[in-house]
Amino acid sequence: MLSGIIIGLLLGFVLQRGRFCVVSAYRDVFLSRNFTIFIALFIVVALQSIGVWTLNSLGYISIKPQEFYWLSTITGGIIFGFGMVIAGGCATGTWYRAAEGLIGSIIALFFYALSASMVKYGALLPLQTYLSSFKISDGTFYQALGISPWFLVITLSLIVSFFVIKELRKPRLEVTRIKPRKNGILHILFEKSWHPFITALLVAFIAILAWPLSYLSGRDGGLGITTPSANLIQYFTTGNTKFIDWGVFLVLGIALGSFLAAKLSGEFRFRLPNQKALAYAGFGGILMGIGAALAGGCTIGNGLVETSLFSYKGWVATLFFLLGAYIATFFTIILPIRKIKQNF
Repeated sequence: MLSGIIIGLLLGFVLQRGRFCVVSAYRDVFLSRNFTIFIALFIVVALQSIGVWTLNSLGYISIKPQEFYWLSTITGGIIFGFGMVIAGGCATGTWYRAAEGLIGSIIALFFYALSASMVKYGALLPLQTYLSSFKISDGTFYQALGISPWFLVITLSLIVSFFVIKELRKPRLEVTRIKPRKNGILHILFEKSWHPFITALLVAFIAILAWPLSYLSGRDGGLGITTPSANLIQYFTTGNTKFIDWGVFLVLGIALGSFLAAKLSGEFRFRLPNQKALAYAGFGGILMGIGAALAGGCTIGNGLVETSLFSYKGWVATLFFLLGAYIATFFTIILPIRKIKQNF
């Protein structure tokens, strides 16, 4: 269980210092056609696929194909994608920003965990049960195609490498550098901006390391946010220690790592948004929790982990996360901007 805290601490630190946010990645694509962070997400997927399938081949973990609950995944994906834009952060982003002192993120996190718990264990469980009745037995691409997963690993790695090289070759604007207050490694850790690709490499390493450590604890899987968050609510409301597992220590570690990173870099402070933003955070958190629980994972569990396993669930969920995020971005940002331009 201690390894869960350590992995979470490392992940929280890297996410906070690297400002690694899925919502920003999606919105940059829609609003400014900037694909840098979006490509960084797939660096994590590609590298994790190499690491995870290597661990599977060596016998350190065992990857078991799952059924694909297609209707639940699609429905949940759209709801989650919409909710994370409204809330201003994905599940992981909400955890690390809450630890920075953002009151809006704290509220979003609470409602995210609560609504996910309602779907997994409470009043909304019948909805999940019904949607999950629509399923396909072969839940991975390599099962359906009758090929080795390594063919997909190599193909994905080559595609991602192409876009990484293309992105790195683009000319970059000169940025005015602020005189560092710290020297050496402290400057790099707590002051210097991290390139999204460097952050992606670190996240991928942590994600790969999570698999064998989680497996040793008796938990079959890698990084995951939604179920541990829901389990935390269940533990607080029931007192049942069966809900405390490696994943719960992981999310607690994320909060701790982000807090330490924000505190040591001078970025921690309590910030209270206006009433409208608070309402958006709460409503978005509810949608995120419901959506992630129905989809079987958030932008980490589905978007970064299941995609590396080449499951239908991971890739379909990611597609509908994007769709939901676009719908929310269109109505909350793009459409208002168009109306302002028309008035001028």
